[in-house]
Amino acid sequence: MSLNCYLVGAPVQSGTSQQGCLMGPDAFRTAGIATTLQALGHQVADHGNISPREVERPNSGNRAVHHLNETVGWALALNEVANAAIERSDFPIFLGGDHSLSIGSVSGVTKAADQNGREQFVLWLDAHPDFHSLETTESGNLHGTPMAYLTGHSGFEGSYPDLTAKVKPANVCMMGLRSVDQAEKALLGESDIQVYDMRAIDEHGVAGPLRAFLEKVKAADGALHVSLDVDFLEPNIAPAVGTTVPGGATFREAHLIMEMLCDSGLVTSLDLVELNPFLDDRGRTAKLMVDLCASLLGRKVLDRPTRSY
Repeated sequence: MSLNCYLVGAPVQSGTSQQGCLMGPDAFRTAGIATTLQALGHQVADHGNISPREVERPNSGNRAVHHLNETVGWALALNEVANAAIERSDFPIFLGGDHSLSIGSVSGVTKAADQNGREQFVLWLDAHPDFHSLETTESGNLHGTPMAYLTGHSGFEGSYPDLTAKVKPANVCMMGLRSVDQAEKALLGESDIQVYDMRAIDEHGVAGPLRAFLEKVKAADGALHVSLDVDFLEPNIAPAVGTTVPGGATFREAHLIMEMLCDSGLVTSLDLVELNPFLDDRGRTAKLMVDLCASLLGRKVLDRPTRSY
């Protein structure tokens, strides 16, 4: 099925302490994301890079928190673009930028799903759950907060934008976790979020848990947002991220997930985040992320081009 893919560049790096994520969107473009998707039969429109809104928020009680105004400005801009894209029946692909962009991208698509009478589901592919509130984060890096905010956890009132629609915790599946702070672990233990850390994946693989989650999405006729963080992957194959954690998903595990998502026909929007080209090796991480996007949108194993070395 041909999709109207809508590329949205979000050069966000206010949510991290590492410099370089602002180059991510253009690295994805240089790696050929548009031509790759067009070759698969999709229509591709590139919105270019958006800019954050100008906002003023009260200081958080946590002195570690930094760049709150800028991060909220990005969230507001992304929310608007995401909501409009879904309402036009486009397939938005958000090119990051650090993972704080999901504050806006996911809230925007969730708002659209709610307006259309559908439940929003989220597949979170990440080494981290990003389940801190503004009160619990010790680093102050706001890319560690999206999922706590989006599922309606307390600690964001008066700082982050009010949510018009929340993601039900039971509608979230996190895969690949292997770096979880104690505060996040405690909050996750109280939630209905489905968590498959790398121990679970080592024991059971990715196919079974993902298939069960997709059946749940299908049964609810839900909209499915996929948020893919570079650090979900094993650092040996994807070095271009400031938060590398050993023991990530392999090349084939990641592609299998994308191929199963494609087969399901359930995915309605996508984040590609935390790409830091400054840390890359001749663009290989950007190319791998584009390759995974291609698998999600229809490229089969036997269709893969021969690589030149």
